[in-house]
Amino acid sequence: MSDEANLLYLLAALLFGYLLGSIPFGLIFTRMAGLGDVRKIGSGNIGATNVLRTGRKGLAAATLLADALKGTAAVLIAAQWGPQFAMLAALGAFLGHLFPVWLGFKGGKGVATFIGVLIGLKPLAALVFVLIWLGVAFASKYSSLSALVASAASPIILWLLGEPGMAGIAVVLVALLWWKHGQNISRLLAGTEGKIGQKG
Repeated sequence: MSDEANLLYLLAALLFGYLLGSIPFGLIFTRMAGLGDVRKIGSGNIGATNVLRTGRKGLAAATLLADALKGTAAVLIAAQWGPQFAMLAALGAFLGHLFPVWLGFKGGKGVATFIGVLIGLKPLAALVFVLIWLGVAFASKYSSLSALVASAASPIILWLLGEPGMAGIAVVLVALLWWKHGQNISRLLAGTEGKIGQKG
């Protein structure tokens, strides 16, 4: 395969991941349930945490699962052509969730999709992420803090598992995830961040 052809395939993997990741399941599910536009309640986010603010735990769980699985699917499908393709699809899926073209590039914060791509890339790293998230959530009751801590640990985990390439991609994803959580970080520092299960 020529360098030009290889580059085109890599870009195709990135685009494929992006299109899959850009499916706004939180918005789709809440509209199908007759709840209107989830972006008009709570934080205005399309992710599972904000869907939970509708009081519909089932919808929130479905959103979490779908947002994760779209990342996993992108990685596993692209992985058929090699690890480089899988990593670019992971990046694409994450970017698609954060910046979906269908919603004016205003998407979610990426936690579920981050977990999903980790499942596809390195399931053990995803398991450690979830364990860290649960531990911090149990201790603090802050979903955002749990995500920030668990995501920050992910590149280190991947490196320790012998996956420096994946660790490099994870650094980019974590930087974007933290940037999308900027307001949450400000509220955490101010002591005004909403806790898990809190409405409004």
